[in-house]
Amino acid sequence: MLTYKVVETSFVTDETIERIINEYISQGWTLDGIKFAMREASKRPSMAFILFIRENSDAEES
Repeated sequence: MLTYKVVETSFVTDETIERIINEYISQGWTLDGIKFAMREASKRPSMAFILFIRENSDAEES
């Protein structure tokens, strides 16, 4: 069974996103994608949602 993890950050910098990805990859998660929330008045994203997935074994589900 797949388990999903969504990590939200309002600090949308390359360093922050890299730190979050490395942290969750080291915990066994696989990066599934990144979604950005934009403000109309700015060209930079105001938030990022970093999506991870992980396959759980039957032993972990019990």
